[in-house]
Amino acid sequence: MSSQTFDVNEAEFQSEVLDSATPVLVDFWAEWCGPCKMIAPIVDEIASEYAGKLRVAKVDADANQTIIMNYGIMGIPTLILFKGGQPVERITGFKPKGKIVSTIAAHI
Repeated sequence: MSSQTFDVNEAEFQSEVLDSATPVLVDFWAEWCGPCKMIAPIVDEIASEYAGKLRVAKVDADANQTIIMNYGIMGIPTLILFKGGQPVERITGFKPKGKIVSTIAAHI
C-alpha cells in the first residue's frame, strides 16, 4: 500500500468515505484476487498524482461484506468514486490507468 492510500473498514466507512469533503476513490479488493494485484500499482500511482484533490481508500472485500452488499459489488476489483457521499462512478475489473483516469477526471 502506498503512503497516499489508506485502509477502510465498515466502522470507518461513513466518516472516511461518505463524510469526506474530498472525493474518495475506493478500491474494493481481496488478497486472493489476481486482477486486484495487477490494478494495485495503478491505484497507488493515481493516489500519488492526485494527492490533495482525491483520497484513495482500500477496502478488503472479504473482511467487509456489509459494504460489498450495500453497494452491490458482484466482482472485484471494483473501483467506486464517491463525491459528496454518493457513488458517482464505478469501474469493475482490471482497466488501464488511462481509462480509470478518464472516467474519474470529471469529478475531481
